[in-house]
Amino acid sequence: MARKKAEEKLNLDTILFKCRDILRQARNSGSFFEKRDMMLTLVFLRFIGEKFEDGIENLCKKLEEQGLDPNDEEIRTAFFDDPTFTDGTYNVPIDARWSTIIDTPAPKLNAALDTALKSLSKDKDLKGCFIEGTFTTRNLAPNDIKKLVDEVSKINHKTFGEEKDLIGRVYEYFLKEFAVNATKEEGEFYTPHDVVQLIATMIEPFDGTLYDPCCGSGGMFIQSTDLVRAKQGDTSRINVFGQEKEPATYRLAKMNLALRGISHHLGEMADSSFTHDLHKGLYFDYIMANPPFNLKGWYDSNLKNDPRWVDYAVPPESNANYAWILHMLSHLKPLKGVAGFLLANGALGDSDTVDIRSKLIQNDKVEAIIILPRELFITTDISVTLWILNQNKKGGEYHGRQLRNREHEILFMDLRQWRENPVKGENKKKVRLLTDQIERAAYIYHIWQSEGTDGSNYAIPELYRSVGLEEIKKNNWSLVPSKYIEFIDHDLEIDFPAEMARIQQEMHDVIAQEKESQKMLDDAFRGIGYEL
Repeated sequence: MARKKAEEKLNLDTILFKCRDILRQARNSGSFFEKRDMMLTLVFLRFIGEKFEDGIENLCKKLEEQGLDPNDEEIRTAFFDDPTFTDGTYNVPIDARWSTIIDTPAPKLNAALDTALKSLSKDKDLKGCFIEGTFTTRNLAPNDIKKLVDEVSKINHKTFGEEKDLIGRVYEYFLKEFAVNATKEEGEFYTPHDVVQLIATMIEPFDGTLYDPCCGSGGMFIQSTDLVRAKQGDTSRINVFGQEKEPATYRLAKMNLALRGISHHLGEMADSSFTHDLHKGLYFDYIMANPPFNLKGWYDSNLKNDPRWVDYAVPPESNANYAWILHMLSHLKPLKGVAGFLLANGALGDSDTVDIRSKLIQNDKVEAIIILPRELFITTDISVTLWILNQNKKGGEYHGRQLRNREHEILFMDLRQWRENPVKGENKKKVRLLTDQIERAAYIYHIWQSEGTDGSNYAIPELYRSVGLEEIKKNNWSLVPSKYIEFIDHDLEIDFPAEMARIQQEMHDVIAQEKESQKMLDDAFRGIGYEL
């Protein structure tokens, strides 16, 4: 019981704070990026070692179930000398296993860690994940590197939960604590789990190709596949493509995806999606992204006549928001691609982007605009917008749902009041979206898309409203939701649960009617001798 209570008291932030403190005080620990590289590499070694140990444990159980003794010398030679795992677990070489590292004497740890990285780098999926000589170059004092390894050893999925993107969480912590390039206007942002869950629940990237042009640590991919697993889906049907400009973050993404056994294509190097598109000419089923907000310095004179914006206009050099939009649109499959991405709220009504925005709206690329609550992110407190682009608003079947024609309509949602769930234990104020809120928002969107819904009357004051093209044109092509969603006197009462129950019942009635019609059609075919 005492041991269980001790485990419950373990706190990830406390462990990471100790690691940060060790690195800050250590001689020759290097810059912020070098400290972060060491930490993230250690965490990766810890996790890949943990996964290997779990794989061996499962292999032992399977052998015992078959009546074989895992401790028998011949059995160990046959099954354990070169174990094969079917769940994406790597067969970690002996010198790279965490059990080997943790037992290495302190004076030899730096060399042992670099030996482990060199050994792992022989695997094609792990090539490019590590910097050669990461630990021997810095050459931390034996006491410092030993303390660091001992702290990292406390981080494991059994304690902190398999469903969490723990490498991403470590990355987020170091962004937060060191605040490098994390201003309100630009920089690296780790996208919180609830925000990724919202995007994925909205656009449902459950099969096909998924792309992120600024993939960071790979969190969008990790959490999307976790959502697919939660729905008993097949993650092997998802093929992920990404690009990342920062070399350290690119390596982190490769580590993160390799650790999870997710097939990925991140290109051969870290580079800018604007000046060197590593996936040029490819089109994807889904795009999910959280580009750096209001990014400056993105433009290059060679981009003036770039085909990505030739049908629209050259995006403003001062801000990359619309460059991201047009870049992603250029990679969506022409007849069915769907994109969900975040942008700073200024992109909704910038005066210098009216020409591009009006064409996007008139070409029926914009499907939904969702304003999110403030303080969802650790590194910025601004409210941001979730955009959904859709290459097919004409209707048809989509993930088992029958969609209606939504041409010349856009759904606006305002979730800024959904701030009642504060996150405890943070240094600054932060809120999160709960699963039932995410499902409610997605349900509003999916009902609006579905057959049987009247878009001209789809609205709840202060929450959402479906708006036609002409009204948007009258507002000079602004996509600011407050220009369209009705705001009311708060002394009036709206029974939101009752209203949602009414809409849900209507949807269920429509689905039931469709099923009954299909059954009657099937029976009619069988009646004339046609086998279905």
